[in-house]
Amino acid sequence: MDETTDLAHARELARRAADEERIAVAVSGDGMIGAIADELRELPGAVVGIVPGGRGNDLARVLGIPTDPLAAANVLLDGIERAVDVGLVEPAVGPARAFVGIASAGFDSDANRIANEAPAWLGGAVYAYGALRALVAWRPARLTALTDDERFEFQGYSFAAASSRAYGGGMFVAPDALLDDGLLDIVCVADGSKLRFLANLPRVFSGTHVHEASVRVLRARSVRLEADRDFVVYADGDPIGPLPATVTALAGAITVICPPEVASAFGAAT
Repeated sequence: MDETTDLAHARELARRAADEERIAVAVSGDGMIGAIADELRELPGAVVGIVPGGRGNDLARVLGIPTDPLAAANVLLDGIERAVDVGLVEPAVGPARAFVGIASAGFDSDANRIANEAPAWLGGAVYAYGALRALVAWRPARLTALTDDERFEFQGYSFAAASSRAYGGGMFVAPDALLDDGLLDIVCVADGSKLRFLANLPRVFSGTHVHEASVRVLRARSVRLEADRDFVVYADGDPIGPLPATVTALAGAITVICPPEVASAFGAAT
């Protein structure tokens, strides 16, 4: 096993594994898995294995890969290969980058930045910590989500383009998103009092927040995200680039080793 020094090194090792027709196994969280997916998304036959090793581990959570390293290793031995969609963010400035979970901006931009600067001892709680800290200084923004079929403009907190269901260490922001439908679930959270936002925050962990009147979910292959002030798009917990940005679903872009019983994360039959 090679120990990576940074994301660029992880990309290099993953490509080398794919070129040698070996499985690229990431002992990491979603940030590194997203970087590997970006590197391998145009390489037919490349396969990715996951052993959860980050703070959030949300793709592993959605796929049902256990956090125990030995149990996760058994998935590598006994699991099945499934083609998984990824998203592609094309920001206003900087290179495009693929992600495996959720790309978001607005309130989420502030919360992610704070979470990334937080001490490591907070563990998975770092994302809730980031949200609470961001809420204190938050002021509403004018946000616009444009798909091929619809323009949705609203005053609010955030929008998220989801390829998978969860981010932030178990926040099921897009509970109905599927990993193989070739579409993004675009979750828009409109304005409301900070007290109400805080009261609804725990509902994100069960995904029931999408039933609130302040939340609207669109579904499209591609969406352009715009705002009335500067925000950075974050995906898989990492900053990608500034708005405006276009996010596109890349159907079946990578192959991942999954537990055999993971059918709930997919729309097609196993």
